[in-house]
Amino acid sequence: MKSPNNSGLHKFAVFTACWTLFLLVAGALVTSNDAGLAVPDWPLSYGSLMPPMVGGIFYEHGHRMVATAAGIFTIILAVWISRRETRAWMRKLGWIALAAVVAQGILGGVTVKFFLPPWVSVAHAALAQAFFCTLVAIAVFTSRWWQSELKVVPYSARPPVRDRAVWAAIAIFTQLLLGAAYRHHAFGILPHLIGAVIVPFFVLSAASNTRDRAFEAAAGLVRCGTMLKHVLYVQLALGGAALWSRMATQNAPQPMPVMIFFTVAHTAVGALTLALAVLLVLVSFRVLGPVRPGEVVATQANMAGLEGGAL
Repeated sequence: MKSPNNSGLHKFAVFTACWTLFLLVAGALVTSNDAGLAVPDWPLSYGSLMPPMVGGIFYEHGHRMVATAAGIFTIILAVWISRRETRAWMRKLGWIALAAVVAQGILGGVTVKFFLPPWVSVAHAALAQAFFCTLVAIAVFTSRWWQSELKVVPYSARPPVRDRAVWAAIAIFTQLLLGAAYRHHAFGILPHLIGAVIVPFFVLSAASNTRDRAFEAAAGLVRCGTMLKHVLYVQLALGGAALWSRMATQNAPQPMPVMIFFTVAHTAVGALTLALAVLLVLVSFRVLGPVRPGEVVATQANMAGLEGGAL
């Protein structure tokens, strides 16, 4: 059953997703400025709700403030969804998002209490990405576009857009984990560099498949593929810049602004790349439908005609 369109709920879901991206940036600023233990206690900061915002405290406590706001927004979103949505799975997704942000807060506290254990910090970063993607999905599911009657484009095994979109999302998520493991000193940068060579294969494979002429009627699918490809190029450039800035400033007595900028930008665009891959997965499942035997013949005949005309 479809829920009546609620533009207010959709706009708030988009806002919460954007705020979560801001939260990811705030977290990256903490790591890049080596401010993870600038506030040694939790949940309070030096025993108060508002310590002096100086030095690393600005980044660490600022991150906590942004995270608290994200938690409040997610509570509002989950309650709003539970009261307005008729789709049972959407109500469950709203509560899943709330559970994720609570777990994220607990992991953040554990990282402080146990002095930044690498794999807990990596789990904290991984859950942050998963939480962000969940909110992106909620924003898509509450949109007028998703709930409208769309023309379903016949889909067969060739080209395998859905499968390649899923694999691209998995590859990007894995690469983000490798990057987080490097930033939190779980292991070196080599796995992340290897991933930087492998991941574009999955992403470009998925994006290029959306350009097939069989999907000309699925404009949203083509746009998602195009955006994903372009954001990937930006991410690769930022990755190179972030690596160069770290190498160039490795002997500096403190984190340098150039390194901080490129590292934070690389982290933020990485999250956007994953979000676009998830969006491509969702759109591919929404606009591509199963092909009946008669439709297969018709589709193949139409494609043959297009190819003949092109020749």
